[in-house]
Amino acid sequence: MQPSYNFIAYLIYLPVVITLTWFVAHVLFKNSKVFMLDIFHGKSDIAAATNKLFETGFYLLNLGCAFYFMKIGWEIISDRTMLEALSYKLGAFCVYLGVMLFFNLYLFFRGRRISRQKAKLAEIAVQLKQS
Repeated sequence: MQPSYNFIAYLIYLPVVITLTWFVAHVLFKNSKVFMLDIFHGKSDIAAATNKLFETGFYLLNLGCAFYFMKIGWEIISDRTMLEALSYKLGAFCVYLGVMLFFNLYLFFRGRRISRQKAKLAEIAVQLKQS
């Protein structure tokens, strides 16, 4: 008995979404170390720990969504419909992954802005105490 096209589509879908998630997470969290060090004022231990926690959450959330949305709700009957189903599923996942990437960037920039505001307020407080 020949495996169904749906099963073959799943065998293609899973490695692609896992690889895409790994690649985006790897690039994002390798480069976010700079933001974390800035946010935590050079405290490398807490910056690294927080970055690792963000990375773990990123993997769990994105792989969880990939697995959740994996189901193909119709019977694939040909190579063409398999490619169409995969393009639909993988395209939607890529859009979702891009949104998550930009959301994480927003969080990093927001954390950096708040950290700098707090540092300026602390500096002003010190100046006021000295005068």
